[in-house]
Amino acid sequence: MSFTEISVHDAYRLLADDPASVLVDVRTPEEWNLVGIPVLDAIAKPVRLASWTHYGTGAANPSFLSDALDGVPVDAPVLFICRSGVRSQGAAQAAAQAGYLQTFNVTEGFEGDLDAEGHRTTGWKHAGLPWRQG
Repeated sequence: MSFTEISVHDAYRLLADDPASVLVDVRTPEEWNLVGIPVLDAIAKPVRLASWTHYGTGAANPSFLSDALDGVPVDAPVLFICRSGVRSQGAAQAAAQAGYLQTFNVTEGFEGDLDAEGHRTTGWKHAGLPWRQG
């Protein structure tokens, strides 16, 4: 089983168009609090927050799948987002291997990769999609 790559704009559109779709932010609580989180209030959906790894150590979260997907039907579209689209690849793959039929990795993540000047200037946050900090 595998996952599908999806851009931030296509991800938001899918979340808005499919009532069963779910967004899971796999970053850490430190990132959620300091950098911000996606907001889906305009489409009346919560964002699920479930860390793929632990801050500082990078150790895998052994309860990730249950934290992220408790109560989510296996046929629901599940979109995973992290800072730049790397951790969320692993999360999307793990969900697919656990039997979820439609898993997506949000490719640019919440902030995107570093540019040549060391800035993160792509991703959900910089695409003008809704988010909040703290």
